[in-house]
Amino acid sequence: MKMEGLLPVILLMALVTYLPRVLPALFLSRVRLPRLLERWLASIPVAVLAALLAPALFAPEGHLETGLAENPGLWISLPVFLVAFLTRNLFATVVSGMALMALGRFLL
Repeated sequence: MKMEGLLPVILLMALVTYLPRVLPALFLSRVRLPRLLERWLASIPVAVLAALLAPALFAPEGHLETGLAENPGLWISLPVFLVAFLTRNLFATVVSGMALMALGRFLL
């Protein structure tokens, strides 16, 4: 591709990426969604995170591992989930997860 045609392609790609994010925000900023729909939408990030995290926690090698020696991340994640639930603080959750993982690797 010649350099002269590159700028319009980049601009069109930016527009195609930007519009699907901005248009719903513009239209929905003036509309009050039903409470049930708001609650459902609020649970989507948690569901996506769980779907991404579950295979890595339960089957890090491609098959189910539940032993402490085979899968310490599963057991270390339990107190981290408790910290997340009790504090609802991302920073505390991440720091506790890092500290417990370091401690777990040191001890195991």
